[in-house]
Amino acid sequence: MDYVLPLRWTDDAGLDELTGYLRDLSRRVRVIVVDGSPPPLFRRHAAAWRGLALHVRPDADLRHANGKVNGVLTGMRLAGAEHVVIADDDVRYEARDLARMAALLAGADLVRPQNYFAPLPWHARWDTARTLLNRGFGADYPGTFGVRRSFFARMGGYDGDVLFENLELIRTVRAHGGRELRPLDLYVRRLPPDAARFWDQRVRQAYDDLAQPARLVTFLSVLPALAWCLLRRRYGPPLAAAGLAVALAELGRRRAGGRRVFPGTAALFAPLWIMERATCGWLALGAALRGGVPYAGRRLRRAAHSSRWLRRSARRQAAGSGSLGARKPAALCEPSQNGLVEESPHRHSATVARPAGMGSPS
Repeated sequence: MDYVLPLRWTDDAGLDELTGYLRDLSRRVRVIVVDGSPPPLFRRHAAAWRGLALHVRPDADLRHANGKVNGVLTGMRLAGAEHVVIADDDVRYEARDLARMAALLAGADLVRPQNYFAPLPWHARWDTARTLLNRGFGADYPGTFGVRRSFFARMGGYDGDVLFENLELIRTVRAHGGRELRPLDLYVRRLPPDAARFWDQRVRQAYDDLAQPARLVTFLSVLPALAWCLLRRRYGPPLAAAGLAVALAELGRRRAGGRRVFPGTAALFAPLWIMERATCGWLALGAALRGGVPYAGRRLRRAAHSSRWLRRSARRQAAGSGSLGARKPAALCEPSQNGLVEESPHRHSATVARPAGMGSPS
């Protein structure tokens, strides 16, 4: 199994912790870190991770607006194993999680595990309410996936000019006829962001709902409905809706043994999270009217392509008359353009021969 980790850091506050994780991880899988950090940080990472990982910059020919996708595609080009884990830099797999992932990938093209936060500051409990509500309706959107490399290469990767890249990957796999597994009981730990980053992500996460129109309309209706009830002093419906939200979150918490990783207090945050998303949904809609949501110094207009659009693209691609996405990723079977690789006795570390700063943000 290979493990692809795309990242772009602006400070190294978490370097020691991540290095310890990579040291443990490298004993079990081959690690590929695709690093779009500024040159001073990149050099520091190269020194810290030498012998632990293949450490490279994103390939220069990949210029998607979402830099994380550039990192994923670069990593998939370099992967040699059939089973590949793609994970954000705050995801922490245990040995048993990797073993379960490998077993599931034997019968699937995409495996979608369940993240949970640990430790749990107040804002992580707040955001866990989102996770529980998603589980109440079906499944959550994690910061990590397991993929079969041969299938990923056959479908040509996925479009990187979208904000909700995880949904884009899921829909692309489905459009190409891939088998997706959603093991609700495969719990993979995730480190919570700090409070400042939590608040910074609110509108951007709400923008993801533009790719799910029914969900967006539901959240946009919350504030007008609440205002109508309050103006008429009808307090019963809002209280009943709040109770229903808590009950639905608790249902999600109890599914597939979730009580062992999700605290009971997280379900109580469900009404607050719904109010947050209802407010930020309107802000996200305003951002869309202004040309998109700010992301890494740019504006991304599209949250994700529709399933229908991706199915049409997949059919055209199969017929040889089209390609995936407006700008299809370069073939994943092509050699990576990442400089010269310096071998170590145990693992790989890479020294990049081209000028620094070529990586896109993620």
